[in-house]
Amino acid sequence: MTTFNLLLIALIQGVTEFLPVSSSGHLILLPSLTGLADQGQVIDVAAHLGTLSAVVLYFWSDVRLAVAGTLRLMRGKVDTKGAFLALCLLIATVPVIIVGLILKVTGLSDAMRGIAVIGWAMIVFGIVLYWADQKGPTTHTAEGWTLKDAFKMGLWQTLALIPGTSRSGITITAGRMLGYTRTDAARLSMLMSIPTIIASASLLGLDVIGTADAGALRDIGIVMAMSFVAALFALTLMMRLLKSVSYTPYVIYRIALGVVLLWIAYT
Repeated sequence: MTTFNLLLIALIQGVTEFLPVSSSGHLILLPSLTGLADQGQVIDVAAHLGTLSAVVLYFWSDVRLAVAGTLRLMRGKVDTKGAFLALCLLIATVPVIIVGLILKVTGLSDAMRGIAVIGWAMIVFGIVLYWADQKGPTTHTAEGWTLKDAFKMGLWQTLALIPGTSRSGITITAGRMLGYTRTDAARLSMLMSIPTIIASASLLGLDVIGTADAGALRDIGIVMAMSFVAALFALTLMMRLLKSVSYTPYVIYRIALGVVLLWIAYT
């Protein structure tokens, strides 16, 4: 794979991973619309690890708290703020792992990788995001995250297994429906992405162990570095803009892209 292709993949993954526009949908579309060869699972894992590093760095204070809390949680204690956060993240992650394994075993995950599916998901879930953002109250903050809300957001996160839905988009939608502010809904969504990306990358990693040769290490390094930079930039920009701008620009983009994809799929 050429350096240009690697940079393009990393840029798309990095920019779209945390924006509510579906990174997986864009990566599936890349070979379909450009004629480029499919990047393969090794590159997918590398791109996910790059974006994972970006969100960990950006939310390092929360991550450090959750890691310390995980150690407490492993000893059966939920007596600190960090332990409670770790428990919430665990509860929010379990549903998507279970449903993801079911889709992978049954082969349904591959069956949904079509342009029409992505197009419809872009439009439908974009409209749902708009409705939730405009109608949702702003009565809760991330510090008041509850186990019940974590489970509800986790259930919503399973919809992200449909290509084009957007993991960040659907969890932000759930957060806004539950009454979290725009920035706090995004913050919870990003924190939820950490264990989800780790689980996804681990699952993909099991499939590609032993297939990456020495020549692939260069490609992996390029993709990880570029996706990290792109994701950190996109995440920083979005979190700043959310202080004064709604999610409407992302909704407009989703609907416009969805219409184009449906036109391509049905003509």
